[in-house]
Amino acid sequence: MVDTSHKSQYTVQSGSELVPPFKNSLRNKAAVSMCDLEFGCGKDKGPSMGTRCRGFWYERLVQPCLVEMLGSALFIFIGCLSVIENGPETGRLQPALAHGLALGLVVATLGNISGGHFNPAVSLAAVLVGGLHLTLLLPYCISQLCGGLIGAALAKAVSPEERFWNASGAAFVTVQEPGQVAGAVVAELVLTTLLVLAVCMGAINEKTRGPLAPFCIGLSITVDILAGGAVSGACMNPARAFGPAVMAGHWTFHWIYWLGPLLASLLVGALVRFFIGDGNTRLILKGR
Repeated sequence: MVDTSHKSQYTVQSGSELVPPFKNSLRNKAAVSMCDLEFGCGKDKGPSMGTRCRGFWYERLVQPCLVEMLGSALFIFIGCLSVIENGPETGRLQPALAHGLALGLVVATLGNISGGHFNPAVSLAAVLVGGLHLTLLLPYCISQLCGGLIGAALAKAVSPEERFWNASGAAFVTVQEPGQVAGAVVAELVLTTLLVLAVCMGAINEKTRGPLAPFCIGLSITVDILAGGAVSGACMNPARAFGPAVMAGHWTFHWIYWLGPLLASLLVGALVRFFIGDGNTRLILKGR
């Protein structure tokens, strides 16, 4: 995963100048469109304005959202299938490895386009720490939820019906009674905090990010499932919970898998912004 901060797309690039129109000429070239502002280009430079604007919007909005949907679909398909086909002899090891390896792969291959979130909780945290522009949060989340639906639907389509329903369609059914709810919410909060920290510090924070971020992010998923699978199911991703819930029609305690991860995003955002982020990210105690 790489830092794909979208802040730069809303600033005028160096070298571009806005020249006010002359009073005696209404056809002056100084009338600058939004595309000019973003690219620092005039009508007489390179491709037509319309072509460059279309390219700009595709690469800045459409392509990242398509990649988030694709990556989420692949990740959730592999994750759901690993649960549906899991045998009692492997326990949580098979789902843990499948989820972790799948996420690491899609982050490594697609992260340079969209940032490789594939998780609404990660996207929210990225916005809070300055790694994603606020205007992209909703499109990203919608794309991830759609990817979750596609992945869960594909897993259902390729699975034997008996296995699918025996595994509840890979929906999260760990919490069965109200007495388990508090522990499950806390578990989701802590487990997602580890995942989101791996993303924010390994891929977004300038001081600590590095090339091993995809590996670390995938490993955090594996560790979380091995540690917390018996407590809450170790979802850490509202899109991962949403798709199978729709396919299996299982909504019991579904809200846990939204509340816990989103609270973790707020917690990590506060930690990075106020305490552990680099000088460009922290809001307080900035160095010279």
